[in-house]
This record gives sequence, C-alpha cells and structure tokens, in this order.
Amino acid sequence: MFDFGFSELIVIGIVLLVVVGPERLPKVARTAGHLLGRLQRYVSDVKSDIQREMQLEELKKLQEQVRHQAQELESSVRSGAAKVESEVGQTSSELRSMLPDGAGAVAAGAPVADAATPSAGAASGSQLLAQDRPAGAEVRPQLELGLDAVRHEASADKNKV
Repeated sequence: MFDFGFSELIVIGIVLLVVVGPERLPKVARTAGHLLGRLQRYVSDVKSDIQREMQLEELKKLQEQVRHQAQELESSVRSGAAKVESEVGQTSSELRSMLPDGAGAVAAGAPVADAATPSAGAASGSQLLAQDRPAGAEVRPQLELGLDAVRHEASADKNKV
C-alpha cells in the first residue's frame, strides 16, 4: 500500500517515542494497528463490491445475449412452421384441383358417372363397385380423397382359396 522502507519506519518509531512517550506508545500503536486493519478491510470490501458489479454487468450482458438468441430461434421456428403450413396448404389445394369435380359427391354417396362407361347409361361408382364386390363386403368412403375404399380384391382372393 505505502512504499516505506525499514529505515523510514525506524525514524517514524523514534519520532513517535519522543512525541508520545514510552507510556502511551503501546496504546497508540494498538490503535494505529486497528485503524490500519479497518482501512484494509474497507479497501478489500470496495474491491469486492466493484468486482461483483463488474460480474453483474457481464451477467446482464450474457442474459441479454441469451434472450436475443432465444427470440431469434423463436422467430425462425415460427417462420419455418408458417412456411411448412403454407406448403401443406398449397399441396392440399393442388391435390384438390387434380381430383375430378364430382370427387366430393362420391364421398357423400352421390352417383358419379364412370369414365369407362358411356354417359347415357352410366351407373354410379358405388353401383359399379357393388357389382364387383362379394356380398357382405363393407364400403368405406375416404372423405379426404373422395374415393370409395373397397377392399374387394383381398376378400375375393380369400374366397377363391
């Protein structure tokens, strides 16, 4: 703390002995030691407070960086999810546009003319499937694609065996 050499301390001690006297010198030295100890503790407390404040500032900066990165990640995830959602919507609309106009009517059970039969005497798609299907087979409409899902081939194979 202070830059005193040994010779300078001896000079200070002799001056104190002359000024204070030999009776009160130990008491003054004890008081000076206590004051010096308090001063050292005060200086170390100030240093530690400054160091804690610097660490707190670093932590605040780190917290802000983490918060910023979390916001960037959230926004990128949201934009990715929106992109996927729009692509799925676009794909579903493309699939709907590829289906014939009456595809929704087939799902609802309405008659639709088969492309292989002439339109004058056309039977409905469910009637055509009923002719090919064995008795008791269940018809399950697929609402998403608008097609009748009949597993008559598998049941016909079982009947043949």
